[in-house]
Amino acid sequence: MKNVTGEIERTGKITAINGMIVRAREVSNFGMREMVYVSDKGLLGEIIRMESDEALIQVYEETSGVKVGEPVTGTGRALSIALGPGLLGAFLDGIGRPLSRLYENEGVFLARGTRTDNIDMNKSWRVTPKVAVGESVSEGKILLAIPETPLVEHRVMVPRGVEGTVEYIAPTGYAKTSDVIARIRTVSGKVAPVRMFQLWGVRTPRPYSKRLLPDEPLITGQRVIDGLFPISKGGVAAIPGGFGTGKTVTQHQLAKWSDAQIVVYVGCGERGNEMTQVLEEFPVLEDPRTKRPLMERTILIANTSNMPVAAREASIYTGITIAEFYRDMGYDVAMMADSTSRWAEALREISGRLEEIPAEEGFPAYLPTRLAEFYERAGKVVTLGDERGSISVIGAVSPPGGDFTEPVTRHTKRFIRAFWALDANLAHSRHFPAISWMDSYSEYGEEVRDWYETNIDINWGRLREEARRLLAEDDSIQQTIRLMGEDVLPDSQKLIAYTASLLKNAYLQQNSFTDDSFCTPEKGIAIMRMIMSFYLQAKRLVSGGCPLSIIRKMKELDELVHVREISAQNLDAFSDLAKRLEVQLETVGRERLATHHDYEEGGF
Repeated sequence: MKNVTGEIERTGKITAINGMIVRAREVSNFGMREMVYVSDKGLLGEIIRMESDEALIQVYEETSGVKVGEPVTGTGRALSIALGPGLLGAFLDGIGRPLSRLYENEGVFLARGTRTDNIDMNKSWRVTPKVAVGESVSEGKILLAIPETPLVEHRVMVPRGVEGTVEYIAPTGYAKTSDVIARIRTVSGKVAPVRMFQLWGVRTPRPYSKRLLPDEPLITGQRVIDGLFPISKGGVAAIPGGFGTGKTVTQHQLAKWSDAQIVVYVGCGERGNEMTQVLEEFPVLEDPRTKRPLMERTILIANTSNMPVAAREASIYTGITIAEFYRDMGYDVAMMADSTSRWAEALREISGRLEEIPAEEGFPAYLPTRLAEFYERAGKVVTLGDERGSISVIGAVSPPGGDFTEPVTRHTKRFIRAFWALDANLAHSRHFPAISWMDSYSEYGEEVRDWYETNIDINWGRLREEARRLLAEDDSIQQTIRLMGEDVLPDSQKLIAYTASLLKNAYLQQNSFTDDSFCTPEKGIAIMRMIMSFYLQAKRLVSGGCPLSIIRKMKELDELVHVREISAQNLDAFSDLAKRLEVQLETVGRERLATHHDYEEGGF
């Protein structure tokens, strides 16, 4: 018997049920990782182990009420989603089903076994051909352009494995998602029809032509990241932190304000109220660069902690596959996974149901392999269609008790190059973002340095190194202050501590609920330059015998503490404050060091 897609249906029988794991027999003609429908309810599942005539299936929906003896029907393909126009602005669940359309059809409570396409196959789109009849094309070549949203042009590409000559291309006008928009005569002489969408297995990485160096930064709008611990387009980063340290808010900030052209946000096992906040906020947020609604370039995948655990395991693959699809069009994509710890917990639960031998803390032995497979799908590449695109992956990690030595955090550090460690002490003292300047690091600093120094400030690298050095010195000085008090310190060390406090309060802190929520690189570097110039000038004064107490009386320092509140559009105000600060320091220098010949003016 054939199903609606013309595939041969193969049927087995359920022999055992253990939560989301179902065992079936008479399935020897099924395939590993094949997508199946389980029981008379048609629950979606995936074969994860084959044992002769039997198979183990992880089911992506609640299995209560499923009975032994009920059928298991194969589909002949892996767990897949339809990639095509209509994804942007969508709310999907972990296996790619559109939650907004399911709500319209089913109401608040979704019936099990509900099937619907993740994009609307009957929607009409205005198409513009990019190739002509008779033109030779290969896989990945762009055939048509569609205005998917006012911000993003959707590009229909030649499917994988198709190469030949265009025999037909849809003319300028309107066509449905399911329509054939091109026909290609392949090198073997067959005609391959091309539709607007293509099915793709979520666990299979999409191919590309060449991987490029990650030498261009992903501007996040967060000063502590852009200035001290940058990430490149095509880079990978982790945000580990205990409960209440601000992982989710930080990821929200990156999703809202990063300069990626497409954002894929995966809520993987987080609390429902946090995902609800995302679903409520994002549709009304305004893109700071285009002044258009942020959802016009965003895809949200929601798989909260009360949803089936197997679907949580699949959700990050759904997200990264969609990200690869837009990367192949030539876009820069940012993917947020919140959180990979909940995803790892789903792996642990499934592994336990499979009765596998556990490794550390009950996690399966293949946890590092799965993490590596996920993070290596990021990168900046030349696509098969000779476009340039990138995927930047930022994963939140939720170590129990904030213990960074637990397996998920420790293994994640092996595969990422930017580590933004959240500090509970900073969070409790209301310092946000609570990214620790001592425990965090980025290996992208030198790779993006040329870009920053060419486009933002020629002193970016020197300023960054000097600021990090000062913060590191201050850390050891603070230990002395805690033990013996500040009065025992020489003025040179007091100056370091004071300058570090300026960096912490005026530069590193950022309120996500004010206009300072997004900071341009120009504003960030202006603040850092002002603080570091103050330090260099004050250092020369102190070394020449000027008491630090006199310098700290300058009223311009009070303004410097609150300099982050100045609008990024008012860069003249930064220049004015910097000039007045310099004049005041020079005045103090002339008054106090007139007899010292080694006094020199200058700074950054």
